[in-house]
Amino acid sequence: MAEVEVKPKKAGPIQCSICSQRRAALKRPKTLEQICRECFYAVFEEEIHRVIVDNQLFKPGERIAIGASGGKDSTVLAYVLSELNHRHNYGLDLFLLSVDEGITGYRDDSLETVKRNEIQYGLPLKVVSYKDLYGWTMDEIVKMIGLKNNCTFCGVFRRQALDRGAAMLKVDKLATGHNADDIAETVLLNILRGDIARLSRCTYIITGEDGPIPRCKPFKYTYEKEIVMYAYFKRLDYFSTECIYSPNAYRGFAREFIKDLERIRPRAILDIITSGENFRISTSAKMPEQGTCERCGYISSQKWCKACVLLEGLNRGLPKLGIGRTRGLNNGLEKDTKQSNGVKNIQSKQCGTLDF
Repeated sequence: MAEVEVKPKKAGPIQCSICSQRRAALKRPKTLEQICRECFYAVFEEEIHRVIVDNQLFKPGERIAIGASGGKDSTVLAYVLSELNHRHNYGLDLFLLSVDEGITGYRDDSLETVKRNEIQYGLPLKVVSYKDLYGWTMDEIVKMIGLKNNCTFCGVFRRQALDRGAAMLKVDKLATGHNADDIAETVLLNILRGDIARLSRCTYIITGEDGPIPRCKPFKYTYEKEIVMYAYFKRLDYFSTECIYSPNAYRGFAREFIKDLERIRPRAILDIITSGENFRISTSAKMPEQGTCERCGYISSQKWCKACVLLEGLNRGLPKLGIGRTRGLNNGLEKDTKQSNGVKNIQSKQCGTLDF
């Protein structure tokens, strides 16, 4: 009698590990759970809501500016905050705030995305530009400084430009799209640089409470991969091209290292953030004292803020003047500026027009 070959049964579709009713559509990067789209949307939004509530990020009636670049993080942040604001009755007035750095072929295209988001989400948009605030565009700065240190200029100018734009909107807080990956990278970078002052505060969910306008990070515990998934499945309109001037940025090396760790152990991102939160600064460590810039009134631990120092270098044709540590540089900078004749100096264009 011939043996009957029994074919193994094919495994059926994997069910969602949360609802057990729908077919799983994705493996969640943070927990490796197999879940359906609907449950992914729900847990993604609920986790952000819990972060907002548990950390008391907002109060009813506050005006909140959302830093909007047109990229995935800020687009998802604008969408989710708008949804949660209506669903949970936060009572917030939301605005989009964008910075035009003056990068042809990159920022001009991404700003078009932000302008579409303004219509899609019904949120008013304010755009501030480097050209208006500082008299320079990043295209012009790169022509002078090259590609090696351009991110230093952009990072310093952008931070201050966001604060000045937020002041123009008269908002109470600025919400940024910094995610868990970003914060883990920053912890690692501050360790590599030996930057104790920044290391002690880079994991704070609210920063700048002693400055002009506090900033908060609703995505502090949200993985970048999950933000990408959410934007993809929701079919949100966002700009995905990387900055043309940042391929050699120092942060990129830290980012690759974090990605390698995540592939081995997804929990590593949150563990690095926890480590950053648990760092304790020695009482003998000398910390910089917070003050205000004598030139523009912006917060600074030196006589001149970093933006004013960098801008002075650009205007004097010495773009590397403010690169690296500026301690000691401030002491002789003002004297040198007064002695320079026939050269456009900082007094002709301060690093902003608002009095903080």
